[in-house]
Amino acid sequence: MTSRRASSQAQKPIAARRSRRPIAAAAITAALLPTLFSASACGGPADAATGSGELTVMTWAPSGTGSADRPGMTTLAEAIGRDLNAKGGLNGRPIRVLTCNEHNTADGAAACAQQAVDAKAVAVLGSYSQYGDNFMPVLERAGIPLIGGYGLSQPEFSSPLSYPVGGGLPALIGGSGRQLVEAGCKAVALVRPDTPAGDSLLGYLANALKPAGIKLLDVKAPEQSSDYTPVARKAIGKDEPANCITSALGAEPTGNLLDSYRRLGPKNTRIASVIGSVQQSVVDSTGGDSGPLAGAYVTSWYPPESAKIWDALRSVVRGDSSGGRDVDVSDPGVQTTWVAYEVFRQVSERLTAAGRPLTTKTVTSLLDGGEQIDVGLTPPLNWGTTNMLPSTESPRLVNTWVTYQVVKGGRMTLQQPGFVDVRWVLTGGRPPA
Repeated sequence: MTSRRASSQAQKPIAARRSRRPIAAAAITAALLPTLFSASACGGPADAATGSGELTVMTWAPSGTGSADRPGMTTLAEAIGRDLNAKGGLNGRPIRVLTCNEHNTADGAAACAQQAVDAKAVAVLGSYSQYGDNFMPVLERAGIPLIGGYGLSQPEFSSPLSYPVGGGLPALIGGSGRQLVEAGCKAVALVRPDTPAGDSLLGYLANALKPAGIKLLDVKAPEQSSDYTPVARKAIGKDEPANCITSALGAEPTGNLLDSYRRLGPKNTRIASVIGSVQQSVVDSTGGDSGPLAGAYVTSWYPPESAKIWDALRSVVRGDSSGGRDVDVSDPGVQTTWVAYEVFRQVSERLTAAGRPLTTKTVTSLLDGGEQIDVGLTPPLNWGTTNMLPSTESPRLVNTWVTYQVVKGGRMTLQQPGFVDVRWVLTGGRPPA
């Protein structure tokens, strides 16, 4: 694979780029959210589409449910809101950020979406839910775009009103497979939840491993358990040289899986994972450089949390006096929410500069028009028709780039510079020459 110099003003479509793109430089403070959005409770009507009055957006995520919780996403949205309004709003307009607990249930997800409709939200930003079949139709009927959903459900990659900023679990697990191919693995076990979403991951990993002729073992695991010893034992197998494991569980279950892995003490098996299953807080809680994740491979959508490019996010969190200090900036859900609000800020600026109102229709029109949105934390995003993934299941998955990281010295660091494109894995093609 080859590298090329990054530019925040790059205008070439992603499909025309080479397979690796360097991460943008850190000097992007002016391009990142200087301020953002005020918090309020869920629900309540607001005129979010006309005039120069209050503008309403929403972010939701589960909280108080266990392993699926992502409270940092809504806490960040609220912190962003306070920061923006303290400095004059978004292009001079006050912002009302609604947050909602979707309780990790289908009914909860639909209820949060309905609150966005009732409040006349101009967009749903960030947000985490596996129940896209329940929340996306509610948004579609009201014409409300979803920008930067976490990417857990198929409708987030197929609905014409969804604008994902990352490649979701498909890109991560496909990227993990390619990372393990390059690491010299001869057999790979996938530890994944025993759910329909988990079932879908197997094909992407198989696509990534097939060109190298690598054996794949499917290891189903409960979404929550205090003892993953049987799962870890099956994944390790005979602990032969070049045996590798990659996991796609939540952060808390992954921590429990690693406890079992450590107790079994394999000598030859190497471990890998994807962001969300592993993040810096998991590395820290499992012993850092002396724990089971020492030397582990991790595939992510973004640069590591330690990169200076996240300084603006850290600044907003540090500057918030109402709970933002509890936000884990290494959480990919938090990072995805940040990117989503950044995309929305750029959309707002462009519409204002063009003298157009900020409405659900103008937001979707601008994004559908094929304009590049470059926030510096991903390759430039483009949801135009010509950039869609040639897939009936996931045409909206336009960001097929990932980063390869490795745990070194107890910190997640870049294994190699730049982004790696795994588009061919997601479409069942062949690796680039």
